Amino acid sequence: MALPNAYQQYSNNKVMTSSPAELTLMLYDGCIKFINIALGAIEEKDLAKANTNILKAEHIIDYLRQTLDMKYAVAQDFENIYSYLSQRLIEANIKKDPEILQEVNTHLHSVRDTWKEVMRMNGITWRK
Repeated sequence: MALPNAYQQYSNNKVMTSSPAELTLMLYDGCIKFINIALGAIEEKDLAKANTNILKAEHIIDYLRQTLDMKYAVAQDFENIYSYLSQRLIEANIKKDPEILQEVNTHLHSVRDTWKEVMRMNGITWRK
């Protein structure tokens, strides 16, 4: 039983010691993970599991929207992206449409990869 506690402690420590940029990257990765789980659940016809994981992805996008600092011009661009992704996730959840989820996943990968590049260009390293 020590292993789960050690893993939980490691995870908590990783979050607590991460920079805001690293936390944002973790949120993108988490959102992608939940969409992938939802895609698998739809394929398995487990609609409750799909719903749960799409909602988790929606909550992450909502959190990202709420934490935007609108004094920066680029924040409006992110607001537009997050708003679109949020609308598409709602639609995907209503329809349990894997094509919409794949579209959102593609956009999230692009945003995440761009974020990683910005971090790299600014000398911010991240832990996997």
